[in-house]
Amino acid sequence: MKSYYVYILASKKDGVLYIGITNNLIRRVYYHKGRYKESFTQKYFIRRLVYFEQLNDPLSAIKREKQLKKWKRDWKIELIEKENPEWKDLYEEIKKY
Repeated sequence: MKSYYVYILASKKDGVLYIGITNNLIRRVYYHKGRYKESFTQKYFIRRLVYFEQLNDPLSAIKREKQLKKWKRDWKIELIEKENPEWKDLYEEIKKY
């Protein structure tokens, strides 16, 4: 079964946030960490994976992404800190799998 991910990247703790969706989280975060093209994440140095959710179908993932994007910033920070209070970069952990 294919997995889909909604993820949040941050520039630093309490920094600029970016919410995205992908079917390959490792590849997508690797792309954000690189300097491949001019983009929002590159402009604001948003390279730290601080939160992600795994979903089973693309429509659920799209719905969740849109929901999170509409949330107030405080709610997003609370979501991140519930799972990742230190705002660690989770990329190294997910690369192992």
